[in-house]
Amino acid sequence: MRQGRRTMTSRISDPSLPSLFATVLPRSDIGSPSDALERGLRALGFERIAGIDEAGRGPLAGPVVAAAVILDLSHVPKGLNDSKKLKAHERERLFVEILATAQVGVGTAGAAEIDRVNIRQATLNAMRRALAGLAVPPAHALIDGRDVPPRLGCPAAAVIGGDAQSLSIAAASIVAKVTRDRMMTRLCTAHPAYGFGRHMGYGTAAHMAVIETDGPCAHHRRSFAPIAARLSRGS
Repeated sequence: MRQGRRTMTSRISDPSLPSLFATVLPRSDIGSPSDALERGLRALGFERIAGIDEAGRGPLAGPVVAAAVILDLSHVPKGLNDSKKLKAHERERLFVEILATAQVGVGTAGAAEIDRVNIRQATLNAMRRALAGLAVPPAHALIDGRDVPPRLGCPAAAVIGGDAQSLSIAAASIVAKVTRDRMMTRLCTAHPAYGFGRHMGYGTAAHMAVIETDGPCAHHRRSFAPIAARLSRGS
């Protein structure tokens, strides 16, 4: 493989699935997500497939939110895609349609937990909670990223760039993003100075300026470098 070429691959947690997840796809070749992974798993006897994704790993404030979605493949909302490729109004429309046609679980980990266990572990915890929030456990899970959360309770595969491959993961990315954005908008009402409803907790220049003058609030991640640096300097 030529240096610098990014690829999309899968990490298998179930050794019975090597043929399904053996393909390595160049990221540039990926178009819209499909139901190929879900149908492949169903052909192997896994009837209920959950896609799992998260939103909010990078911001300086607020929770990380994960969603687990089991789609009805005969009633898939039109236009499902990676949430980052959709406009806000498209995400909102699809969010409503996903909740109306699919089974959904949501899990969160707040700033205090992120500081206590680190963002990676907090994300895995939120994913596990999202799966546990489904009304009926899935037979298999497809997880965006490189990690399969421990103690998930079912076979799973981690799919790098999965929100561009799997419709179930794409749906989960939308639910996680919309849910977190709504949470940050509510936090903005309680802490208007920080402007959470505009930047969703990311380290924009305006956000950093308020942190510099006012310091962090209870929802800031004190273990993240910009916040830790501000705290180390004091008021």
